[in-house]
Amino acid sequence: MDRRSFVIGTAASATALAAGPGFAQEIFPSHAITIINAFPPGGINDLVTRPLAASMEPVLKQPVVVETKAGAAGQVGASAKPDGYTLLSHNTGISGYAEVDKLFGRPVKTSRADFIPLARLVADPVLLLVNDQQPYKTVKEFIDAAKTKQDMVFSSGGLYGATHLPLAYLEKATGPLKLRHLPTNGGGPAITAILGNNAQVTTQSVSATLAHINAGKLRPLATFGATRSKFLPDVPTLKELGYDVEYYLWVGIFAPKGTPQSIVTTLRAAIKQAAHSEALLAVLNNAGQELAYLDGPDFQKFWDIDGKRTDEAVISIGKQG
Repeated sequence: MDRRSFVIGTAASATALAAGPGFAQEIFPSHAITIINAFPPGGINDLVTRPLAASMEPVLKQPVVVETKAGAAGQVGASAKPDGYTLLSHNTGISGYAEVDKLFGRPVKTSRADFIPLARLVADPVLLLVNDQQPYKTVKEFIDAAKTKQDMVFSSGGLYGATHLPLAYLEKATGPLKLRHLPTNGGGPAITAILGNNAQVTTQSVSATLAHINAGKLRPLATFGATRSKFLPDVPTLKELGYDVEYYLWVGIFAPKGTPQSIVTTLRAAIKQAAHSEALLAVLNNAGQELAYLDGPDFQKFWDIDGKRTDEAVISIGKQG
């Protein structure tokens, strides 16, 4: 909204209030809410956002629609009016947009200051994965090969995105790896690439890959989490193996900057109730996922710290490029 429109709108609102009780303030929400999922189907955002939306509907007594707007590692879906009716489902990759713009000498289009974090839903440690056509059974075997081979391809959900950043964390601990990067437009396509052997290695969440792991199509070499996943208890952590690496692919719900506080409060309460519903928890459990809920203020504190780490990873990747 430009300044002229804002001034006109403000004047109109003032006139309406002065006219008397016939212009009562609209109760939020009065119609459907849209959550923009910034990534394609098949990834963790899609997996978490759809059951959340379904569980929010009975709380808000309005439809909650999920609309996919994928591309540019999620940046395509990052614009919304600050009225509470359009929210954004995003992940770790949102943290680094400003630093990426700076890296390429572009004006900063989107930064962390442009969003109000409403809730973090999950914080899934990613896995270091190879497909069933690769011989590597341990991280050491993979690292040794990745330091010498020239033809190994790493697939991610997008350049500088949430599943590209773990590679920077890993290389910080291991030294440079001679991997060719295949950026796709989301976690689902990145997984498709490795399943088809168009890539040989990737870093993806437990929930997005568990079915493929159980089917023997993907082999997890290690988890980036601080502890082993309860769904994959035999997979060691990188820290156990001597690599000081920890990384989580989290998913959160955001409102655009400028959304009124009263609406933010209503949305936070609805998301909290929906996130702890039996329906959502069952979906997460079936997918090999655990709720890692943080309410808005705590999510903001977490994001402040995690965002700085993301900036460092983006800068590290940029130096290598």
